[in-house]
Amino acid sequence: MYIKTESIKKMIGGNIIFEQLTMELQQGEIVGLIGRNGCGKTTLLQLLSEKETVDLGRIVKKKGISIGHLHQIPMYPATYTGIDVLYEAFNQVLSIQQELKLYEQQLTEAKGEKLEEALQRYGELQEHFMQLGGYEIDAKVQKVIQGLNLNGFVHTLFTDLSGGEQTKLMLGQILLREPDVLLLDEPTNHLDMHAIEWLEEYIESFSGAALIVSHDRHFLNVVANRIIELEDEELTQYVGNYDDYVSEKEARLLLEFQQYEEQQKKIKKMKEAIKRLKQWANEANPPSDSLHRRAKNMEKALARIELVRKPIVSKKMSLAFDTATRSGKEVVVLDNMSKRFNQPLLKHVSLTIRWQDRLAIVGANGTGKSTLMEIMMGKIQPDEGVCRLGSNVKVGYISQKFTYDNSRIRVVDAFRESVSMSEGEARNILANFLFYGYDVFKKVSDLSGGEKMRLRLAQLMHEEVNVLLLDEPTNHLDIDSKEVLEETLQQFEGTIIAISHDRYFLNKLFSKIAWIEQQQVQLYEGNYDWALTRRKTSITEIAPSVKQKPIQKVCSRVESRDFEKEIASLENKLICIQTQIDEETHWSKYEMLLQEQQHLQSDLENCYEEWLQYQEDSEM
Repeated sequence: MYIKTESIKKMIGGNIIFEQLTMELQQGEIVGLIGRNGCGKTTLLQLLSEKETVDLGRIVKKKGISIGHLHQIPMYPATYTGIDVLYEAFNQVLSIQQELKLYEQQLTEAKGEKLEEALQRYGELQEHFMQLGGYEIDAKVQKVIQGLNLNGFVHTLFTDLSGGEQTKLMLGQILLREPDVLLLDEPTNHLDMHAIEWLEEYIESFSGAALIVSHDRHFLNVVANRIIELEDEELTQYVGNYDDYVSEKEARLLLEFQQYEEQQKKIKKMKEAIKRLKQWANEANPPSDSLHRRAKNMEKALARIELVRKPIVSKKMSLAFDTATRSGKEVVVLDNMSKRFNQPLLKHVSLTIRWQDRLAIVGANGTGKSTLMEIMMGKIQPDEGVCRLGSNVKVGYISQKFTYDNSRIRVVDAFRESVSMSEGEARNILANFLFYGYDVFKKVSDLSGGEKMRLRLAQLMHEEVNVLLLDEPTNHLDIDSKEVLEETLQQFEGTIIAISHDRYFLNKLFSKIAWIEQQQVQLYEGNYDWALTRRKTSITEIAPSVKQKPIQKVCSRVESRDFEKEIASLENKLICIQTQIDEETHWSKYEMLLQEQQHLQSDLENCYEEWLQYQEDSEM
């Protein structure tokens, strides 16, 4: 056992978050912590990492365990870049490295006993340095940079990075620290597909214990071997991954309803029997004491019954789109469309989206997914080619970034700006989106990401649209709200175009995948898993030579050799293997590809050197 909570209680602002909460986290367990937004999941992680203290009960931890928890972005010196932040994970090892350098300098100057003392201390430090993996630091950092796709900003000043970029770097730093326990709060937020799949591979091979708050159901299916649900201030535990949890919870709820209904029938019969006994006792002449005693005994038996609590089904959003009349057969047509911002982003894209298509746009961060959607909407004009909408197209749009002209506006007023109705009618509708009581008078600027998404959905439900453009619609939504959104979208009669990293959502709803890579768009007929399989197959067919055999050195000192051809061949192989590295999700294969890439790079550098030497020799 690594961590155990014993009947802990926590209150915030006079409200009980949870009480009598008991759980264990053992070595080798990857536990998914789920529950509605605001139920206390993040608070529980903060208690386990000692960022906050319990009000009652206690938390017991195994002596000497280390905990990695990303709870807030720390302050670093203004000169720190992203790479400096990653290397912070190895402070102890790097300090030993500095001490080794000092002793190396002393060894050149010391004599006699001082030399022997310095040699002994240097040997001890070097052994400790090796035990701590000092010679593997650079390789580990590069694995995390490649895996989490940090290349684009790892050398940028940390203070100049966005919140999402800083969060990705801090996640990388925590993984590099290799703690015994990982406490991760929505770790897949801000990550693209490749990075999520790399993180899954990392956690699957993690030898410690992890407690992960996540609304990413596909992620929980891959990594979790236990699910804990925090609901109504109580924890309920389920063995297995997310799908196992769904099956077991349904079975538990069915059993609890049956037990509740059977007990209610029994109680009803006992009450009726008591009533009849009292009536018979009073109607007897003289009144019957024995019947009164039987009624009294039955009342005592009824009072002793331990009542089965009626199962609580959590409240969910209520969604229903007002669908406009249908559009024409062609909804969006892209013909040889290109767009650049300083450098090419999308090149020669041709794509036709038809009535009732379910199309998802996927790809790594920064490949132009949101730009493509904004071009479809007419917000951005292409530099070349054409983008046109079909006839009678009425678009409803959800952006991943929520902006209002007046962020201090109240929720009910923001809703009424787009939907004409009285305040009372608006409050009734907003209640369907879980805005109850005073919630409707909150300022929009004070809403959480999930609440802003619910507000935008409420507006969209009452706009007559026949085409939905959704940019990361499941971001910030809890699992219950995601499921309601999915059910509603399945019933929508129009066309849906969405950007998403939520693989569960993609597989459930979308039958076409537009994959953006290297400024091109590849269309796949099928869901996300099908597209991923087809894509990996096509990459293997393009570059079988790199996968099938180890890289051999091709440069030798032969006068008649064609250096330019060899250099071009090596450069092509490097491009090919980089593509495989970017897509590989299996940890051991990923390491092998990195080694092959290093060998190829070394061969290329040697080839350049030998070519230059050959040129010099030829001129002499």
